[in-house]
Amino acid sequence: MTQANILVIDDAATVRMYHRKMLGDAGWHVEEAINGLEALEKVASQPADKPFDLYVSDINMPKMDGYAFVRELRRLGNIPQVPVLMVSTEAQTQDANAAKDAGSNCYLVKPARPAELVLTAAILLGDEAAAMKAASQMSAVSTQGARA
Repeated sequence: MTQANILVIDDAATVRMYHRKMLGDAGWHVEEAINGLEALEKVASQPADKPFDLYVSDINMPKMDGYAFVRELRRLGNIPQVPVLMVSTEAQTQDANAAKDAGSNCYLVKPARPAELVLTAAILLGDEAAAMKAASQMSAVSTQGARA
């Protein structure tokens, strides 16, 4: 299996660094964009033989928010249509529904726990080894919490 190529889209530098660290430590290549507009520019300029395999996007960003990014991404017929994971501070059911309606595949509330973020990304990427590793980390954390 080739190394997955992930684009993280968030206007907060600390969130981008956090996601880059977690996803990079899982063995994936991570690039960043500061809003939906920059993300679309990166998608358009990406070499055809190295498309993105997953997008991890915030919702609230300047210039182009996450909903608009996903809608525009889904309209593009000349690029592979791969999963989008929305990660946002918006925690209401209607926010997750709006993300789904825009075309995202999954929704997590910030701050996403490292193992939860990696497990969700691994499932969306079809990376069984990374999914098993993240699931075992989540299980270990749950077991430790039960003992406390």
